[in-house]
Amino acid sequence: MTQQRIARLAPAIFGDPVEAVDTPALLVELDAFERNIARMAQFAKAKGVRLRPHGKTHKCATIARSQVQAGAVGVCCQKVSEAEAFVAGGIEDVLVSNEIVAPAKLRRLAALTAQARIGICVDHPLGLDALIAAAPEAARPIDVYIELDVGGGRCGIEHIEDGLRLMDRIAAARNLSLAGIQAYQGSAQHLRKPAERKAAIEAAVARVLGLREALVKRGAGALRVTGAGTGTFYLEAASGAYDEIQPGSYVFMDRDYGDNEWAAEAGRFENSLFLLTTVMSRRARQAVVDAGHKTHSIDSGMPAIAGRPDLFYDRPSDEHGEIFPASPEVLLPELGQQLRLIPGHCDPTVNLHDWLVGIRAGHVEALWPVEARGAFS
Repeated sequence: MTQQRIARLAPAIFGDPVEAVDTPALLVELDAFERNIARMAQFAKAKGVRLRPHGKTHKCATIARSQVQAGAVGVCCQKVSEAEAFVAGGIEDVLVSNEIVAPAKLRRLAALTAQARIGICVDHPLGLDALIAAAPEAARPIDVYIELDVGGGRCGIEHIEDGLRLMDRIAAARNLSLAGIQAYQGSAQHLRKPAERKAAIEAAVARVLGLREALVKRGAGALRVTGAGTGTFYLEAASGAYDEIQPGSYVFMDRDYGDNEWAAEAGRFENSLFLLTTVMSRRARQAVVDAGHKTHSIDSGMPAIAGRPDLFYDRPSDEHGEIFPASPEVLLPELGQQLRLIPGHCDPTVNLHDWLVGIRAGHVEALWPVEARGAFS
């Protein structure tokens, strides 16, 4: 794609000052972003665990490649269409850390094995039936992970016996290989206190050890245990039960993770993702910006305003958001002024945008397409 073509589609042009970026747009502060990438890679190497970052955070092959270049073994994602985008972008090891049951989707997944190592999770015999039916079309064996419910109450087997039955059928199936256990405790990620997160992961580890022991006794070979997120990765890595971690949001961070009380052993990750917005209307006690529901997700609450704790964002609608002073003496931003919002939840916010605009020293240095935007199939 030529620079001229990029310039017509993207909200910015290489070398432009940030003030010239067309809003609303997602900015990535490259210095902070690169420090986040390096910090997690160094942590995983020091702890002797594999790093498989979650691609649903950024949905961007360029970022996935940078994570692999820093030491990640590959990425995980939630949808077959996401996996297709990452494989097309050069990622050679992709785990769909989710259950897929539609035959057409599983045939697409099997086709990807001609280009990459592919994994998937199962938690039910009927889902495994569908995978077994598609597997003969695979160019190489598909890695299968038995998903274990470790406290999230969403997906995963609840009883060890169910895992043993799945193991037996995987072992007998053509083009399937039992790779390990998927054990992600999603509901622990935003428990605010370190002690709360620690207790949740200790419970998860106990369940993991029970299933792994049973599978090994049944005759399973080497089994990988994979899971963990940005809120708890340091706990899984230290547990002795997990040998692969799947944090995703650490590359960007968001306001919700910022509300966590961080444990010293987790280190600190920086906000690198911002929604750039412009004041488009102004009254005496409120300003209106061009960032509403269509540009950022509020499922985890409202965004913060970077560098302006004296202001708060509220009352979003489709195309608008309103800015209010935190106290009467605070001056509102002027018409035309840009603000940077820290999204409440980075993952679904990124999914609303075609581009990520990389900024360094106040100028546009990178334009990254979000190839897996809207990839929900």
